[in-house]
Parts: sequence; structure tokens; C-alpha cells
Amino acid sequence: MKVMIIGGFLGSGKTTTILRISRQLSNAGKKTAIIVNEIGEIGLDGDILSRPGIVTEELTSGCICCTLRISMQYTLQTLEEEFMPDIVIIEPTGIAFPGQIRDEIETMGLSELSFAPIVTLIDPVRFGTEAKEIPKFIETQIKDAEILCINKIDVTPVETVLAAEKMLYDINPEAQLLKFSAKHQDDQFEKLLLLLDIPGFKKPSREKKNSIELSEVSAYSVLYTLGSQDFSPEESACFVEENLQTIQDMIRKINPEFVGHVKLSMKLPESAVKGSVTSSKEVPQVEFLPNLEGKKTELRLLSAVTKVPKSKLIEIIESTLEGNLGKSGFIFKKEVHEHDTDAHSESHGEHAHEQICKVNIYRKDD
Repeated sequence: MKVMIIGGFLGSGKTTTILRISRQLSNAGKKTAIIVNEIGEIGLDGDILSRPGIVTEELTSGCICCTLRISMQYTLQTLEEEFMPDIVIIEPTGIAFPGQIRDEIETMGLSELSFAPIVTLIDPVRFGTEAKEIPKFIETQIKDAEILCINKIDVTPVETVLAAEKMLYDINPEAQLLKFSAKHQDDQFEKLLLLLDIPGFKKPSREKKNSIELSEVSAYSVLYTLGSQDFSPEESACFVEENLQTIQDMIRKINPEFVGHVKLSMKLPESAVKGSVTSSKEVPQVEFLPNLEGKKTELRLLSAVTKVPKSKLIEIIESTLEGNLGKSGFIFKKEVHEHDTDAHSESHGEHAHEQICKVNIYRKDD
């Protein structure tokens, strides 16, 4: 069983990249499993990763490089015993340390285990182009990587890409550097597929760190079940975009230079819309999702934002969403799913069957 770790900060394009990699592996006849770890207790990418013939399970709460080691071990052992995948792709939360995840997996006693090179994705417009300007935990992700990928070059000015390339080389000159757009799967992306067949080289062991504590990220997720309401697809898209814009503006007042990820999805009988914003400067992006028949009507939000007190983040999110739901005439019920980034204990491991990661299984005949 080969393990591929595809890391990168929130919003760097991990999900899109993993979708394309998994499809390529499936087309090649490889049985592939995907494990997705999100810091909040509500996952939003399951609908995007799910396709006909893919089995999806959801578990959450924590970061697999520090608090969910036993949960990860249980998940990998179950996959090995029941599904026997050729490839396991791990998408860590955006504040995880990929090298530490690999170190942990190597001690789990799994049979016939090998590793592809660690991949870290970078969105070049998200951070300053000087090494001293980026957060410490992102620097660690860059240093852990054996393949550094500058993503989204189709929507990034050339000078910004070149500046990001120089910054990455200054931090980690040993890594293979690729520049591509995962959405278009160009020649450089094809090179990534070839490089992932090469076993990763072993880096020295490092002192274990807690990625959540070092990230200075506050995380909060919430789900609202919605009563019936006559909303057109266009009205749903407008609703998602306006809420994201309001949340961004309010967070910006606390941290004008915040980075992070706020993802909001709205599912109604006639439409399904997802939107996201990943920094203080980015314009909210909204897209329509495939109509998911039989799904309950709901509004989901997942957030992880730098240097904003969690109490303020919760206040901003709840006041914005609940105020706008009320103005739009929705009857709603809230289900809160918090993840305390300040409290970590061994109890995470003791209840591994209650924890959640999303596991998507691609079969050879899919």
C-alpha cells in the first residue's frame, strides 16, 4: 500500500488536485482510498469528492498530526484489512505538518507500506513573497515537502508566480518545484503524476509539534437545517456570496491581513451552492454544485481564520447567518460543531471510533 500525503494551507487547491490524481489512478486500474482531515467537525468537501461508486464515511475533530493519531491508525488498518487499496491519499487539514504525519504512519506497523514524495501546494497570491512574511507553520509545511507545487498559475500574474518561486527556493532548495493549474491539468501537472511514482526520500526525525497551537488559527463550524423556502438558484448564490462578504468584512476589522478559509454551502430542493473566501484580500468565490436529490435542506459553514479570537469568530458567523436567514424568511435549527484549538488531550485517541475523517474509496471497476 502506497501512501500519498498532499498538503497545503486552506484554499491552496488540495481538493481539486486530489480529485484529478484519484481519477488518473482509477483510470489506470488502481484501487484508491482518500482520507480527508478537516479541523472542524463539519465536512464540506464530501459532496465534491463523492462520485458514483465511491463509499464515503465521515469522522472529524482535530488534526491528524497531533490529536488524531489513533483515529488515523484505526482508519488505515481498516482500509488495509477490508479494502486493500493500492494507493491511500491523505489530505491533511491546512495547518498540519505533513512530515510529522508520515513519521507517525511509519510507526503503525502496517504491512508492505511505502510512501510517495510529500507534496505541498501553494497559492502564490495568498501570502507575501518574502520568507519572513509567512506564518511559521506554513514555513514548516514548505520545509517538509519533497515536491512543492505553485497552483493557480492561470489566474496569477507572472511576476507573482516568479516571486513565490524564489521564496520557496529560499526556504527549501532541495524540493522539486512545479508550477501548474490543477483545474486544467497541464504538462506540469502530468509531471506531478510521474513524480508521485517515485518513493519519497527519508528526512531526519524532528521534534513533535502541535500544528493547531502553532498556527494561531481559530476554527468554528456550524450547520443549520432549513425549513422550506422558495429560493431560486440565483437567489441562493447571491445569499451565499453576501454572507461571505459580510463575514469577511467583519473579520477584516479584527485582523486586516487575515488568512484562512471560510466555506459556506447552501442546499435547497432546487439548488446547491458553495462559496469560499480565503483571505482578507480575496473576493468571495461562488459556484453551483450538482443537484443532490434527496438531501435535506441545510446551510453549512466551516471556518479557520488566523489571529481572530474564537469568541469573536463565533459571534461574527452566527450573527451574520442567523440575521440573514431570518430576513429571508427561513425557519432554521442550529447544530453547533466546535473544535477547541486550545485544548488537546489523549481522549481524542481513546474514542477513535467516534472521531471522523472522510474516507472515499475508488474501486478498480468504477
